[in-house]
Amino acid sequence: MRITYGPWGETLDELAAAGKAAEEAGAEVLWVPELHRSAMIPAAVLAAATSTAGIGTAIALAFTRSPVITALEALDLDEVSGGRFILGLGSGVRRMNEDWHGVHWDKPVARLRETVACVRQFVATCGSGEPIELTGQQQSLRIRGYQRPFPIVRDRIPVYVAAVGPAMTRMAARVAEGWISHELCSPAYLGERLLPWIEEGLSGAGRKRSDFDVVVSACCSIDDDPRAAYRRAAGLVGFYASVRTYAGFFDFHGLAAEQGAVVEAFAAGAAADDLADVIPDHMVDRLTLSGTAAQVRERLAAYEGLADTVKLTPPTHGISAEETRRAQERIIELIGDLT
Repeated sequence: MRITYGPWGETLDELAAAGKAAEEAGAEVLWVPELHRSAMIPAAVLAAATSTAGIGTAIALAFTRSPVITALEALDLDEVSGGRFILGLGSGVRRMNEDWHGVHWDKPVARLRETVACVRQFVATCGSGEPIELTGQQQSLRIRGYQRPFPIVRDRIPVYVAAVGPAMTRMAARVAEGWISHELCSPAYLGERLLPWIEEGLSGAGRKRSDFDVVVSACCSIDDDPRAAYRRAAGLVGFYASVRTYAGFFDFHGLAAEQGAVVEAFAAGAAADDLADVIPDHMVDRLTLSGTAAQVRERLAAYEGLADTVKLTPPTHGISAEETRRAQERIIELIGDLT
């Protein structure tokens, strides 16, 4: 498996330093999310601060930008990074699209598939001056008289799609270079639920499993005291457990009652980032890579033969910046040991 990392920084300077340290430790790709920052600016910061690691968005929201803007940003980031950029896209959820961004939500699987096609077509032909025309149900391109006057590093930039449900996961396997899991993704859930959907998508498109990168995301918390490691990651588990639509995921792990307690606390007024006290240690243990360094290495090995790439990230919900900073230091040490 490739070991990759999602660096954290309270400032962009700290993010750059963390990315450089992770690259030096052996992380093969550095990933940036999109929530409290736009994904594209931190990706550019990391590209400038590093020289060998891939730079990926995990993920950039696909529907809040036009396909042309997404393609232009990808081309610029590929230039800044010297051909190291990976465009990771995801749909987000209805509430975020409609309430936060004012974007109409309709048929997200088809829309994301057509968005990928539009981005690819623009990247491949924008330097030629040829007309660009794609007609889809959700996304279309009709461009004439346009030619990008700047050099293009690659005319095909890898696109990865984040997916949770079966339809989006199958679509990712049909059209993308890779798939990115949710932040909580156990080896059992990956093997029993997600990989069959991926195989169905690949088979339907006549693709080989070896041509597709399965990226599993894993919240990682390391401490010499296992309970301290669990408590550091509990807030992140609580944040996602407060979402009712993840009920099937928690039920799969035998955690339906535990999620119910979280939902009840959230409904009673607890903030989504303040639910760690409702999360028992065994819930953290099943859903994250938490514990001593030896325990985390053992649990990481359970993804062997299932995932091609592991994206490690430090916990951030419901803890101080200093706690996240300490978690990050231990993960980068682990990456150095692993690689």
